Amino acid sequence: RGARTPKKGTKKEDKCAMAASLYKEEQAASLYYDWRFGGTPEEYERFLSTSTTLYIGNLSFYTTEEQIYEVFSKAGEIKRIIMGLDRFRKTPCGFCFVEYYSRADAEDAVRYINSTRVDDRVIRADWDPGFKEGRQLGRGKSGGQVRDEYRVDYDPGRGGYGK
Repeated sequence: RGARTPKKGTKKEDKCAMAASLYKEEQAASLYYDWRFGGTPEEYERFLSTSTTLYIGNLSFYTTEEQIYEVFSKAGEIKRIIMGLDRFRKTPCGFCFVEYYSRADAEDAVRYINSTRVDDRVIRADWDPGFKEGRQLGRGKSGGQVRDEYRVDYDPGRGGYGK
């Protein structure tokens, strides 16, 4: 007797196909998405596939550009670092962009630096389609990040208050 394979259209096959599609969806090029991108999802993916720019999230408000440079230059030569700023106060608000000269260096940063600690915070390094002026400013109503609009407590490790 050989192994039984489910007939096409059976519940077991449908469940396997659904699980496979969920896995494929989970393997997106980037978990970060710029909602103001303005192009199609296909264009976004194309930009991500050739980008040398990374979005770095979950930074402390006290993390400096020098600290970012020290950590991310270990992956390769950095072209520029753009610190995320509160739109009104012009103070750091927990994110930045790191642009490399080469795709290979950016790939190394995502591979080896993502989920490491900087200023006692586990940071997120993710692909970005490319920096455009104005994106360094927080998009929340208060001028910071949108996620801070929903916080109700003070996070001493990150800095700043929520609502």
